[in-house]
Amino acid sequence: MSHETPHLDTEGAQPGGPANGGPGGGSPGGEGLAGRTREARDSSAEHSGAPHPGAGQAADTAHGHGPEAAHTPSPEAVHTHSPATGHDGPEAAHPHGGTPAAAHGGIPEAAHGETPEAAHGDAPEAVDADNPEAPNFDFADTTPYEDYVQADVLTHLQHPLSEDPGEMVFLVTTQVMELWFTVLVHEWETASRALRREDLPVAIAALKRSVRELEALNASWTPLAQLTPAQFNSYRSALGEGSGFQSAMYRRMEFLLGEKSASMLVPHRGSPRVYAELEKALAEPSLYDEVLRFLHRAGHPVPDAVLERDLRLKYQSSPEVEEIWARIYSGEESAPEQRLGEALTDVAELVWRWRNDHLVATRRAMGSKVGTGGSAGVAWLEKRATKNVFPELWSARSRV
Repeated sequence: MSHETPHLDTEGAQPGGPANGGPGGGSPGGEGLAGRTREARDSSAEHSGAPHPGAGQAADTAHGHGPEAAHTPSPEAVHTHSPATGHDGPEAAHPHGGTPAAAHGGIPEAAHGETPEAAHGDAPEAVDADNPEAPNFDFADTTPYEDYVQADVLTHLQHPLSEDPGEMVFLVTTQVMELWFTVLVHEWETASRALRREDLPVAIAALKRSVRELEALNASWTPLAQLTPAQFNSYRSALGEGSGFQSAMYRRMEFLLGEKSASMLVPHRGSPRVYAELEKALAEPSLYDEVLRFLHRAGHPVPDAVLERDLRLKYQSSPEVEEIWARIYSGEESAPEQRLGEALTDVAELVWRWRNDHLVATRRAMGSKVGTGGSAGVAWLEKRATKNVFPELWSARSRV
């Protein structure tokens, strides 16, 4: 479960490496959204191989429909829209566990083609054709919602390797974490670019968004927070040598926080694209490096040793930088540098909370056993939980 320390004597791609994506992923806009969605679906089906027994059923169950539901909806599904879902159109969210009609954004019976007429594009009886406010249910291809979100692809990426139902929860929770890592990398890279062009409002806005996203990331520990050793052991062997420290997107996130280490590229030697992305991130300034360069350009005496440091190494605390932050925090609270410092402190605090939540969840699930993939497990997480990113922002407070 550890995202922190590796067993690095590995060859080839590690579990989860190439799946983490990166900046090469296309945006939803551009040409052929429906085509790209179909290609992604076809590619997913082509490479998944024969599904594990129960995997297809789990995917169907997650959407509230099996083979029977696809063709024979219950009367409630056809005629009753649950007000609890609050979804009335194809643009709505995609809740799981609601009524079959609401499960796909509140689209009525035509969404599943229960009747031959509806399946071929005739307006279902529930739609008033004379009502200009009625949403459009008739699409020649996949829905615009699917073209944008690619939900069909996203919800068919789960392939549990054991028969234990708890593994599905573990797998989906881990995938959700990966998506939040991706968002956070995006936000911190946005803030870094804004600082380089002296656009402090954009930088602070990105940092503030990332605070809310870190809160969501930390909350994703909740489904795993009370795993007992027996529950975790019921599917732990299915993970093999897979471990969180092998996450490429988490590593990019750590690099942006100044937690650099060239050894963390080793697990990705078998994945050329992922390795190249991490190598690039290792050599680039971290978010904190860009902050200190911004302060230097604003007239603060950041020492050359900090500005010209080897960016491939972990950031080390500087007494001179601590003094700069102490002076900033002794001044006006409305000063732009102090607002930047507080946004960074909010980020640092939630990163610390992430590490502690990780520690507690791991301690409950496996005690002091060696982690999957050869990580040191709880012992290493305990060490990491005592450390803070952006260190001078914390130590300077003792001098104000």
